Amino acid sequence: QIKLRESEGGSVEAGGSLRLSCTVQGVSNPYVLAWFRQIPGHGREGIAAIYPVVPSTYYADSVKDRFTISKDNTNLILQMDNLKPEDTGTYFCAIRPDHCAPPLRQGCYPYWGQGTQVTVSS
Repeated sequence: QIKLRESEGGSVEAGGSLRLSCTVQGVSNPYVLAWFRQIPGHGREGIAAIYPVVPSTYYADSVKDRFTISKDNTNLILQMDNLKPEDTGTYFCAIRPDHCAPPLRQGCYPYWGQGTQVTVSS
């Protein structure tokens, strides 16, 4: 059974940093992994994705050069730097065991974590 669980989020001031991790269980080498976020009043947005085998990474323009996605043996990581108040939202990790593209499309991912809250104050 595939399970994903995000680490606890947090609250920071603008300009600060947070690191999110997502523990992946039940699949050894997922083809693509991603982070999404949902801001109140908006749909779920794909912000970063990684194909570990290639390897290659993809970022939404809203987070490019501020966020970094990476993967170690069992964890998907999202390092978030220079955070802004508009980054506030619920963050979700997602995986797909086999091929799918484009990698920031919500419909690519059948497996999701429960979400974790990130709050950035001005």
